Amino acid sequence: MVPALPRPQRVDVQISVVSLLSGLALWALGLHMQTDRLLGADWALIPLFVLAALELLRSSRPQAALVLATCALVFDQFTTGNLASVMMFTDIMYAAVVYGTPAAARRIPLTTGTITVAVTLGLLAWWREPEAVLVGVLTGIVSFGPAATGVLVRNHREAAAAAKLRAEQTALLAEMDRAQAVTAERARMARELHDMVANHLSAIAIHSTAALSLDDPQTSKDALGVIRENSVEGLAEMRRLIGILRDDSGDLEPAASPTLDGLTALLDGARTNGLDVTLDDARAPDGPKLPAPVELAAYRIVQESLTNALKHASPGRVTVSLVQEPRALKVRVTSPYDDPAGPRAPGSGAGLVGMRERTELLGGTFGSGPETSPESEGGGKAWTVSVTLPVDPADEGAKE
Repeated sequence: MVPALPRPQRVDVQISVVSLLSGLALWALGLHMQTDRLLGADWALIPLFVLAALELLRSSRPQAALVLATCALVFDQFTTGNLASVMMFTDIMYAAVVYGTPAAARRIPLTTGTITVAVTLGLLAWWREPEAVLVGVLTGIVSFGPAATGVLVRNHREAAAAAKLRAEQTALLAEMDRAQAVTAERARMARELHDMVANHLSAIAIHSTAALSLDDPQTSKDALGVIRENSVEGLAEMRRLIGILRDDSGDLEPAASPTLDGLTALLDGARTNGLDVTLDDARAPDGPKLPAPVELAAYRIVQESLTNALKHASPGRVTVSLVQEPRALKVRVTSPYDDPAGPRAPGSGAGLVGMRERTELLGGTFGSGPETSPESEGGGKAWTVSVTLPVDPADEGAKE
């Protein structure tokens, strides 16, 4: 089955119709390019119509159109000729380079240039007249000229396409960077919001449960006092974060990030919420100051560990220990753990994920899970959060 010819483009149809009408007008007026030819003027209509039909294939089948157009032009040399036929041939030659394959685009200019030189030298050797050079020039204008023009246009188009592709790739990379930055910022905000508010909400949930379950006015009053305190502190933290997010003027300085100096107040709040907490700070009092990101991560990890202990730990002592080594800060939080039936306040598991993310962002190691506690009677279990945060000595020196 013979495949159907592709539908010609509108510009190809327009070129074909205009060229054919122009050629018919020249033929009707008796304007011919040659005289004393083997075939008469009427025979010139055959290559004219053939070339007009081939113009319809200049974009879709450029190489096949060029081969047939060359045959039609050779036939036209045996007739009186038509200027429109020659012009259509040059257009088909140009289209074969622009729309053809890369191999054809390289081969056609080389071939037409070789033919131009060969015709010029051959006619000079045969005629031995200067007019042979003019014929060679005309051959170059009809064949090599359109091919060279097609090479220039194709190179410009390919350069423009490559520039467009690079621009699209750059825009895609920029969009990917923007999306990653947005995702990282959202994760940071989620960690910060969770760490600031979860502790207060957990205390509220636990004490409200106690107030509802115990029929003791004094106990209920104490629980309501703790609930109010945690509500006020949680609202203050929320307002601080919302204020930072809404302020885009640059006039206000954001609130200072919490540091390990605030652990005493943090532990006091945990004791108010009912935890028996002790701090074992083995850092040297006159030791180098830690970088701000390390202090913030350590503070938030202790804060979240205390929140988890408030929700999950069994009655007993919670121990927070800090050890500063030359190149690392070690944080360890241990709380009693006896596989209770369920937490005293609901949780989503985001706390452990946030602590792990904070640790990994600084290149540290994070571990959590139950282990046998030598301090508890009968070898009870304890839930331990162990974190190692690397410290660059150069950063420490910069802080001094």
